Amino acid sequence: SVGPGVQGTSVCIVTGASRGLGRALALALAASLQPGSRLVVAGRCGEALRELRDEAAGSGAAVCPVQADLSGDAGLREVVRAAGDAGQQQQQQHGAPGRLIIINNAGSLGDISKRVVDFTQPAQVSSYMELNFTSPMCLTAALLQAFPRRENFHRTVVNISSLCAKEPFKTWSLYCAGKAAREMMFRVLAAEEPDVRVLNYAPGPLDTSMHEQARRETGDPELRQMLEDMHRQGRLVSCQESARKLLEILAKDEFESGAHIDYFDP
Repeated sequence: SVGPGVQGTSVCIVTGASRGLGRALALALAASLQPGSRLVVAGRCGEALRELRDEAAGSGAAVCPVQADLSGDAGLREVVRAAGDAGQQQQQQHGAPGRLIIINNAGSLGDISKRVVDFTQPAQVSSYMELNFTSPMCLTAALLQAFPRRENFHRTVVNISSLCAKEPFKTWSLYCAGKAAREMMFRVLAAEEPDVRVLNYAPGPLDTSMHEQARRETGDPELRQMLEDMHRQGRLVSCQESARKLLEILAKDEFESGAHIDYFDP
């Protein structure tokens, strides 16, 4: 179960589900949700999403893959439409869902080779923020409107955050700024919507293609060396283990809404 005292089925949306943490979260959710639940998985690679659906076949939830570019309006509308359809199908077959879970996982590193003084083109910064800030804000808003507040309906929003939302790392200005802005926006959501449970979850240094990209492209030599050392010394966290920790936190449901919780927190 992913929450105490929640009756009925769930509608869940996971972005960035084609690979990495998003894929691990989707598989873990599919296995833990009550039969009849719907799990909408969004990402850019349709083939990977279909493979995810096939792998999750026979689990509690019906997996609905949505190939979409979330940096644009069309992709956002496609995910909201798919989630709305999933909710309607669920209500017709099993009654109104008891829970909505939105996991904003999609994101990118951006250009991590440059220092702040190298970013002189507004379009490059704006393009980065469209996917990493504007998209999760607008998608979350649209989904909360599509699934409005009602009695005995539990709504939970998860932002996949990072230590970079809290600490500066040289040549990672886009990534750090995007994560910080995103986390503050979700903290404001928690203050504005007390009936919505909001969590900022930092998943730890994950053993993913994104970490491989960071080791290859980071401009600051000291940071690049630190990343290489973490990989060589086996200090990266598996996506499956971090996904397990997040679902454990959601199941206990004891966090303060809007809180930042790190994988390494006790």
